[in-house]
Amino acid sequence: QVQLVESGGGSVQAGGSLRLSCAVSGYTYSSYCMGWFRQAPRKEREGVAVIGSDPTTILADSVKGRFTISKDNANLYLQMNSLKPEDTAMYYCAAARARCGYFLSPLSKSAYNYWGQGTQVTISS
Repeated sequence: QVQLVESGGGSVQAGGSLRLSCAVSGYTYSSYCMGWFRQAPRKEREGVAVIGSDPTTILADSVKGRFTISKDNANLYLQMNSLKPEDTAMYYCAAARARCGYFLSPLSKSAYNYWGQGTQVTISS
């Protein structure tokens, strides 16, 4: 059974940094696509960053130059720097059952089969 458990969220001021972690268990497809998504109140869940084999990484335009995605054997990470109030959201870890290159849009939530419960990130101005 695949389990994804996020941690590392919190409240920081604009310009600050946070590092999110996602503990992964039961998921053996290390070369498949994994990613971070976020959902703000009354908004759709959106892709933030994904990572595949090589490792290939894809970042949403809104976070390029500020966020970095990485992984090791048992965890997925999201380093978030220069945080802005508009980054405030619930952040979710997700895993797919195919490589990132299989999907027309790897940043689309429809590509992912497994989800964590989320960790809240709040950025104050």
